Amino acid sequence: MFRKYLLMLSCLGSTLTAATEPAPYGPLPTEQQVNWLRMEWYAFVHFGLNTYTDREWGYGDESPKLFNPSNFNAEAIVKTFKGAGMSGMIYTAKHHDGFCTWPTKSTKHNITLSPWKKGKGDVVKEFAKACQKHNFAFGTYLSPWDRNCAEYGREGYLKVYYRQIKELLTKYGPIFEIWFDGAMGGDGFYGGARENRNIGEADKYYNYEKVVKNIRKLQPDCIIWGAAGRGDVTWGGSEKGFVKYPLWNTNGKKWLSLEGDTPINHRGWFWHPGQGGNVKSPEHLMEIYLSSVGRGANLILNLAPNRDGRLDAADVASLKAFGKMRTRLLAKDYALGAKVKASQVRGKDSKFDGSKLTDGDIESYWCPEDGNTSPKAEIRLAAPATFDVIRLREQIRLGQRVEAFQVEAMVDGEWVTIVKPGQPGEEETQFNLRDGKGHTIGNQVMRWLSQPVTTNRLRLTITRAKACPCISELSLLRMPTAEEAEQVEVDDSGDKPLDSQKWKFTGIAAEKAPLAFDGNADTRWYAGKTPAHFVVDMRKSHTISGFSYLPRQDGNTKGMTSRYRVELSTDGQNWTLASEGEFGNLRANPVEQFVTFTPKKARYFRFSATASLDGVGSSVAEMKIFGQPAGK
Repeated sequence: MFRKYLLMLSCLGSTLTAATEPAPYGPLPTEQQVNWLRMEWYAFVHFGLNTYTDREWGYGDESPKLFNPSNFNAEAIVKTFKGAGMSGMIYTAKHHDGFCTWPTKSTKHNITLSPWKKGKGDVVKEFAKACQKHNFAFGTYLSPWDRNCAEYGREGYLKVYYRQIKELLTKYGPIFEIWFDGAMGGDGFYGGARENRNIGEADKYYNYEKVVKNIRKLQPDCIIWGAAGRGDVTWGGSEKGFVKYPLWNTNGKKWLSLEGDTPINHRGWFWHPGQGGNVKSPEHLMEIYLSSVGRGANLILNLAPNRDGRLDAADVASLKAFGKMRTRLLAKDYALGAKVKASQVRGKDSKFDGSKLTDGDIESYWCPEDGNTSPKAEIRLAAPATFDVIRLREQIRLGQRVEAFQVEAMVDGEWVTIVKPGQPGEEETQFNLRDGKGHTIGNQVMRWLSQPVTTNRLRLTITRAKACPCISELSLLRMPTAEEAEQVEVDDSGDKPLDSQKWKFTGIAAEKAPLAFDGNADTRWYAGKTPAHFVVDMRKSHTISGFSYLPRQDGNTKGMTSRYRVELSTDGQNWTLASEGEFGNLRANPVEQFVTFTPKKARYFRFSATASLDGVGSSVAEMKIFGQPAGK
């Protein structure tokens, strides 16, 4: 009896043994690549001498004295990006013109010769510090092509180039990504030679094998973009932001991720005068997002500071509106917690059952037995839901496996195919998004339906796969309208505009000061002299972090406030200077301008117009004061 009892326990134990994970298939991403893909989207920042020359590619003979942003605030820019939902930023520390925006020892063509901060400035440092302060990833772009350096195209340039890489990766803290553009030579200044130089094969000339090894030593977690295919990430194939679909993260025996890149403004990568009317709409940005991130790549979206060092107001407005749309899209997953019945579960182990599709854990996954490349899973929601975006993810740590999938919904008692399976040879390009086929999944894929679907039952079928699928997530989302997105509370800059309804005003032309806070750009505070000021009594203490100023919008520049001073007080008697400076480029670009400063507790806000255009009075069309109730 005792032996029989032991045998029974042995058999029972064998049935409870956990199933093993499937063997990895094909090239696998590194941990760094996995973490990078989960960042989804981040900012590109083109800012340098081209900003002042109205060019996209500088020739290399531009004077560093041109670079002199009067109101550059790295922290304000970073807060704008983070408030929109971005995960990091990459700054163009050196573009093709060879101008280095940090005090490098590698070349004299750098920021120490600019008048900005009397040659003591360092744009790279200021962006890096702002990112570190706000827990925001920082990366850098370093052009391999240098149209200024006399040694470019010769062996002597490599010493310059390698030193620049080392400086950027050793002096500014963690770098999440370093970008090496693919431009490989042509005409340029080259120290006065003014000739055409061709380097031939970039991989051989730059010795990217050596470059990559050195970067791995200096910053092991840094993602390398480009480097003639030796890095971790490559170009998505266009500067419109989309990547082709189906998307495979494979390059021979290596996992190689893709990145879609595009500027938010149609005018180009650098800021250009008069670009305000050329910004891409929030709806267009959503199409770009679904055509890059929604196909399994990442998206790098460029916003370029102007000559004062501030982001263009129209660009920022579109970025924020898109950020709200994206937040609303991802805010609710109607499939979360749904019951799932899978056609097969690996080893009948609950670790791999269908519930892993809807548990909200990106690491868990549903998986059938080895050799089963066409399993099904039926999803039953607790109640009918209306959705028009379907998102799927694979457990990419085990490789990319799925070639095609199908999704059906139970509508009026019948199964209706809402995502058709992709067929071999089919390809999507640009923004043909609606009713797209189900091809690869990879890190993630989003399929946007032409019409919303309402149902409580769905069926997912993997129709083709290279190995048993490992599906970590199925989500059902609803695309918001622009109006719906505006209802979403998003942390735009850390603080919100304060409610001005109960404020009191004193000072010069105090009776007109409320017109600066009435939400109507056609009315304004106007004082018939300069300097002039008004005082805002907010009735209670707030922690004030900045303000915005909109000049008059009637086409008349007379009385536009061009220089300002802002002071704060807790009692209305003792004042502390918060900020003073210039509102630049008002004649050509009279847009809303934002000023941030170190947050201070105050009840009273004093705005002084210290100079104005055309010497006639002082005015403010609209103003917002940003902050939070004290103590929050």
